[in-house]
Amino acid sequence: MTIVADLFRFVVGVDTHAATHTYTILDAAGRMIDQQQFPTSPAGLARAIDWIGRRTDGDLDATLVTVEGTGTYGAVLAAHLATAGYRVVEAPTPRRDRATGKNDALDSLTAARSTLSMRTDRLRDRRGGGDQHIAGVRGALQVLVTAREQVCGERTRAVNALTALLRVHDLGIDARRALTNRQITTISRWRCRSEEPIDIATARTHAIRLATRITELDSHLADNLAQIKQLALHTIVLTRMRCDPATRAYAERRRAEGKTTREIRRILKRYTSRQLYRTLNASTA
Repeated sequence: MTIVADLFRFVVGVDTHAATHTYTILDAAGRMIDQQQFPTSPAGLARAIDWIGRRTDGDLDATLVTVEGTGTYGAVLAAHLATAGYRVVEAPTPRRDRATGKNDALDSLTAARSTLSMRTDRLRDRRGGGDQHIAGVRGALQVLVTAREQVCGERTRAVNALTALLRVHDLGIDARRALTNRQITTISRWRCRSEEPIDIATARTHAIRLATRITELDSHLADNLAQIKQLALHTIVLTRMRCDPATRAYAERRRAEGKTTREIRRILKRYTSRQLYRTLNASTA
C-alpha cells in the first residue's frame, strides 16, 4: 500500500475562503515547514504560489497541494496551481471539534496531515481537472443552472405579488385561480388611467410593472434553456468523441477527409440532435 508520504517530499494544505486562503506546508515526516495566509486577489494568489515554490525548493514533482473546495472557493487557486505544474487534489472533509470551532490555521494543517497519510489511490484530483473542453462546459452549465434558479425564484415572487394585487383590487382580471400566461401578457400591455380613483390607478400601474417584469423573466428563461440544451448537446458530443470507439473512428475518418475538429463536432451535434429528437418522439408516442 503506497501512501502520499511515500511519493511526495512536501504536502501543502489549503483552507479556502472568499477573501483569504491559509496555507500549511509539511514535509514527508509530518513536520511543519511553514504556514501563511494570503489574500485571494490575483496578486495574493501569485504571492502564495511563489511562496510555495520557495518553501518546497521549487520541486514541483515532489509537492502535492491539497485544497478545500476545489470546485468553489478554491477553484481559481486550484487552476493557477495546476497551470504552474503542481498536482492539486481535493482535501479530505475536515472533522472539527465543536469546542474548537472554525480555525483556518488548524484546518489547513489538518488538510495537509490527513492527506499525507492517505493511500495514493484514494486521492481525488481537483474538480474541473482533466479535459479542459468538458471542464469549461461543466462550468458554463453550473453558471446557467444557478442563474435559472435565481430567475425562477424572482418570477415566482413576481407572480405571487401580482396575484395578490389582483385579488385585492378589482382590475377586471379573474385571479381566483393561478394566472395564465395570456392574462399576464394582457396586463403587461395595459395603459395607466389617470381618470381612475387613486387606489385603482396605483394598483393598475403596479400590476403593469409586475406583469412586464414577468414577461421579461420568461424571455430570460427561454434563452437560458436554449443555452443549457446546446451545452448538454456539446457535452454529449465531447464525451462520445473521447469514450465511444465508433464515434472516435468516425472522427478519424472525417479528419482524414480534411475536416477540422470544430467541423466534426458540428456534424456530430446535428446527428445527435436528430437522434435525441427521434428517441424523445418514440418515447412519447
